[in-house]
Amino acid sequence: MKRIVSFGVVALLFGSILWSCGEGKSSLNKDADTLSYVVGMSVGQALIEMDSTLNIDVVCTAIRETYKGEAKMTMAEAQEYYLAEKTYFVHEKVKAYEERFLTDLIKSDRKYVRTRSGVTYKILTLGDQSRQGSMSSRDTVRIVYTVTDESGRVYADSDTLRDSYRNLVKGLQDVVKLAGKGAHFNAWLPSKSAYGTSGNESMGVGENVMLNYDVQILDIKYNR
Repeated sequence: MKRIVSFGVVALLFGSILWSCGEGKSSLNKDADTLSYVVGMSVGQALIEMDSTLNIDVVCTAIRETYKGEAKMTMAEAQEYYLAEKTYFVHEKVKAYEERFLTDLIKSDRKYVRTRSGVTYKILTLGDQSRQGSMSSRDTVRIVYTVTDESGRVYADSDTLRDSYRNLVKGLQDVVKLAGKGAHFNAWLPSKSAYGTSGNESMGVGENVMLNYDVQILDIKYNR
């Protein structure tokens, strides 16, 4: 999902590219034109990161109408809509996209199964099943894991972690308690089962990012 940039910054910069929204190629005959073009490039890149599906013709229409004082909504109304887009609408888009992705994944590889939370995983090596599904918050685990996203970006590479079971990201808990000690599994965690809208700054994970965990469970200590 594309990162949404500050509404205020984009609104402020729109005015600088009014002249470039016309038809045909622009000429850079003056220093001011070159500066305007550079600013336009910056805004264009920001718009791509904001949402690459934006209709640039409508964007330019909004710029012209704003300059003329003929905008179809007030800035307060625009701000309200933008915030709605960032929260509810973006959430729904993320949810729909992840649903399609995981559904297609299961169709392409029948070894994947889904939990009630939507976590989609496959067991590569089955672990000890004698205490399958019986873990508590006091148990501890030692795992080796790699974390990536759908684009292949690596957030953690073969890190070894010993921690309380309760401290694992929620989607990972679901699979660990099913797989058992000694297991090796691959799991896709929808954003809501990973780090959600908050992301994880220390890992570099942004908001609404679906993550893939490749995990080997080296040890589980049951503390009851």
